[in-house]
Amino acid sequence: MTTIDRIPGRDAARWGAKVALALMLAACGAPAPQAPSRPPAQPPAAAPAPEAVVTPAAPVARRGLPLPAPRAVSSHEALRRQAAERMVAANPDGTYMGEVPPQLLAIPVLEIELNQDGSIRHIRVLRKPSQAEDTIEVAIAAVRRAAPFGDVSRLPKPWKFVEVFLFDDDRRFKPRTLDD
Repeated sequence: MTTIDRIPGRDAARWGAKVALALMLAACGAPAPQAPSRPPAQPPAAAPAPEAVVTPAAPVARRGLPLPAPRAVSSHEALRRQAAERMVAANPDGTYMGEVPPQLLAIPVLEIELNQDGSIRHIRVLRKPSQAEDTIEVAIAAVRRAAPFGDVSRLPKPWKFVEVFLFDDDRRFKPRTLDD
């Protein structure tokens, strides 16, 4: 017999621990107590509220047709161009392809890092616009909708590219890569 077996009340402590554990487990499985049902209180009649001024939100770009599989690319420049084309195709209502207006709303700059299969590993904001900061999220969402960008394993590392987003006053963007 060991010293621990000679401790008085050891069996009682074991039994108490088992009971406590059983009670805790039973409490986890028991349904939550429900509040007594009362009829809903009638709110007092209030004076009509003044009409709120609604600021139009940024346009929600609908997703375009399913994108075809990305082409194989042989250079970082080809990757960047294909990524820009896919961003435009994936965001038809959120882009423009004409001449860039003389005054832009915002110009966020993103660095997109890819995994070997062309999926997005990380997006880093290199430049935040001084106004219309919501365009950063629009640009990030556009990149995510356009992914994947194709197998980049044959390109030298790092598998990164930088895209400049030229936003007009309607919050539509044009990738700088396509502004040739």
